[in-house]
Amino acid sequence: MQDFMNEDFLLKNNISRELYHEYASKMPVFDYHCHLSTQEIAENKSYNNLTQIWLYGDHYKWRAMRSNGVDEKYITGDGSDYEKFLAFAETMEYAYGNPLFHWSHLELKRFFGIEEVLNRKNAKIIWDKANNLLQSENFKAKALIKNSNVKALCTTDDPIDSLEYHEKVAQDKEFGVKILPTFRPDKALFIEKSTFLEWLSVLEKVTDMKINTFKNLIDALSKRVAFFVSKGCVVSDHSIEEPFFRLGSSEEVENIFIKTLSGKKLTKEEIEIYKTSLFIELGKIYNSHNLGMQIHLGALRNNNSRMYNKLGGDIGFDSIGDYSYAKSISNLLNELDKIEQLPKTILYCLSPNDNEMLGTMIGNFQDGKIPGKIQFGAGWWFNDQKDGMIKQMTALANLGLLRRFLGMLTDSRSFLSYTRHEYFRRIMCNMIGTWVEEGEIPYDKDILKSMIEEICFNNAKNYFDLDI
Repeated sequence: MQDFMNEDFLLKNNISRELYHEYASKMPVFDYHCHLSTQEIAENKSYNNLTQIWLYGDHYKWRAMRSNGVDEKYITGDGSDYEKFLAFAETMEYAYGNPLFHWSHLELKRFFGIEEVLNRKNAKIIWDKANNLLQSENFKAKALIKNSNVKALCTTDDPIDSLEYHEKVAQDKEFGVKILPTFRPDKALFIEKSTFLEWLSVLEKVTDMKINTFKNLIDALSKRVAFFVSKGCVVSDHSIEEPFFRLGSSEEVENIFIKTLSGKKLTKEEIEIYKTSLFIELGKIYNSHNLGMQIHLGALRNNNSRMYNKLGGDIGFDSIGDYSYAKSISNLLNELDKIEQLPKTILYCLSPNDNEMLGTMIGNFQDGKIPGKIQFGAGWWFNDQKDGMIKQMTALANLGLLRRFLGMLTDSRSFLSYTRHEYFRRIMCNMIGTWVEEGEIPYDKDILKSMIEEICFNNAKNYFDLDI
């Protein structure tokens, strides 16, 4: 029996331990998809207590607490920070087998040096120790990033964002970490939502353009992409919930856009024509700037309407959708490939049932020029745990080239989430090391070293052509 989370945590054999300790653990981090606040980075935010840095905004923890019968008062409500921490500490006693148990204790160990296992009995000791440390300079936002060996990260930003905080961070030459914006035009794509026209009016102000045609919209978005690129943007991001693909003529698309401006409700077919046309035009723009394009497939969001009406979105009431994406995503990529304007693309699935589908899909559109141009992205959201990571990497290895994989990202709003890279690296090294131990792949030290270092950092650095 091993001690809980010792130095060889998740590493089951000698080769796995060698791969992790000699190679993976020493590699820096490029977090090419996260939801950190650039304002908090620019202002070098500090935290008064453990709840503020650990529980605020963390819907993973909130879901677990609700499942444990914790009243919303002690999750997103007006309970005190210490009461919320106690509720989470008690929940940890019921979280064996949940990745939160590993993530939380890795964060306590790596950032705070706390070796105790969190529970109700020792919660006050951990609370006091962590809070004392939080008063130091090492626990401000910039130090948390730098001390995690992060060389660059990509935030998630709306096209109408001024990126003023990205500019402010870039002026801090001592910080030395690249904080890059990501172009996320979901609000442009979701024409059927009640917020579309309000968002469009802001886009008009930001671009100083009158947007009364679909062509004007594309010109405005192209202008914003160029602005993002000027601030260091290397990738875009799209959330596709329900699949779509329906081609329409230029005249049809213009009529659909004008119909929306007049306040009329669109049909399902019209919405699909608009989304297809916009997606293709955006793909062309990304390709012209050599931007990557991330596509996140399959989230079923805001399932609990009562709680959505009370608290809004992104609070832990989302789940895995069961749509079929194969044909629609293939058609979308094919339309861009036909005209040789398909950008570098990373596909993520929320349903593990889609692992093999995406594992085969990426092989359809590789161009023989850019290694791994079309990527099957890391285990995302509910798959961001040991089984999910292993399944994703196994599908990729079976159906593609694991060594070309871009590796891990946090997809997180927390400055403490960088331990997820360690978690991923341990799992990856154990999987590859086990293949060696069991004679499935050779013990070629040079190749194994390169493979581990590439997946941890070098592949993403090269894919996005960053000097870091």
